[in-house]
Amino acid sequence: MFAYYVRLAVRSFRRNKVLTALMVVAIALGIGASMTTLTVFHVLSGDPIPGKSDRLFYVQLDPRPKSGYVPGEEPEEQMTRFDAEAMLRDKRAQRQAVMTAGGATIVPESSTLKPFSVDSRYTSADFFPMFDVPFQYGNPWTAADDEGRGRVVVLSKALNDKVFNGANSVGRNLTVSGHSLRVVGVLKAWQPQPRFFDLSFSAYGQEEDVLMPFSTSIDLKMGSSGNMNCFGDGSPDGSSYDLNAPCTWLQYWVELDPAKADDFRQYLVNYSDQQRAAGRFQRPANTRLSTVMEWLDYKKAVPSDVRLQVWLALGFLVVCLINTVGLLLAKFLRRSGEIGVRRALGASRGQIFLQCVVEAGAVGVAGGLLGIGLALIGLYAVRQQPVEYAKLAHLDGSMLVLAIGLTLFASLAAGMLPAWRAMQVTPAIQLKSQ
Repeated sequence: MFAYYVRLAVRSFRRNKVLTALMVVAIALGIGASMTTLTVFHVLSGDPIPGKSDRLFYVQLDPRPKSGYVPGEEPEEQMTRFDAEAMLRDKRAQRQAVMTAGGATIVPESSTLKPFSVDSRYTSADFFPMFDVPFQYGNPWTAADDEGRGRVVVLSKALNDKVFNGANSVGRNLTVSGHSLRVVGVLKAWQPQPRFFDLSFSAYGQEEDVLMPFSTSIDLKMGSSGNMNCFGDGSPDGSSYDLNAPCTWLQYWVELDPAKADDFRQYLVNYSDQQRAAGRFQRPANTRLSTVMEWLDYKKAVPSDVRLQVWLALGFLVVCLINTVGLLLAKFLRRSGEIGVRRALGASRGQIFLQCVVEAGAVGVAGGLLGIGLALIGLYAVRQQPVEYAKLAHLDGSMLVLAIGLTLFASLAAGMLPAWRAMQVTPAIQLKSQ
């Protein structure tokens, strides 16, 4: 019976080509616009480290002076070097990592390559197991390298391919900003989006090519990139990177069992109280401990214009469906005579309803296929935009399934009212009018 209804739908399409085309285009435009914006939103709002995001916490303290204090305001988003190193020594979490971004100059051994600049990350050994960073060759540096300011480095796959032609470079030396560092590991391709571990620099940027111990970067005076907020009278010798400099410029992450998060929060309060008693902190204890998704939400990793575009596109889809409902009503009611004859010959209301729903579903399938094509064109257009997340706009498998589901739902929802009206046709009145 279903196949019979499909054949009737195809015949109906042939008899009303213009009306059918209008309905297909209306659904296609709505699906295309909705899937374009929903795909971008899906990419930007997804969990960048699924299965572990509830165990990773971003730490905030407030070391600012008393002046300008407003009760209830958010603490500093980053941390001073003094506090970060003190908490690293305390080791109150299962794992902990301090980090900042930077830049470096690579001088290759090969005479065919000229020196070039790369992005770098200065961090501590726990960074790699905390964030499940995959290795192609070698391993991370050790805690001993952190403490001893070891002259070691981990390379990205891209840099290893460029400098060492993709070979296992573990144990070889690389000149980084004028310093010879020993390669201890090479990463596989790794680029979580957004780059949740450092939203102060670039939320959707490229992976860093050079990673070295934070302590080594301080010892070699490598400098850093990203935001820095200094307050008070500045450091004694004018360097913002000094141990006692009143400047926040570091990110600090910990890995905890969620059940122990409250204990760590209390530790942060106690630490703040100790620093206030020592004269470093002046404000009442103001601390935060945020999971990955909470931190992304606080930092508004999904741009507000993307959220607005989603609502506008869904509103446009509703308008398209309303237009489709009107066109289906016109189409079905124009066939009242045909429906009356079928009812007189024994067709039940349910059969008439099912026939009309199948016809509406067929229109939706055609519109959905065209809509997916329009979404692919729309996503291509997004990738041409000068925004840092543009390259991420691709339709993956889950969004393709959503597109198909949204198409079927939209077409069936649009067909319900016209089908219900069509099955209410009274056979006697229609036969009498004939």
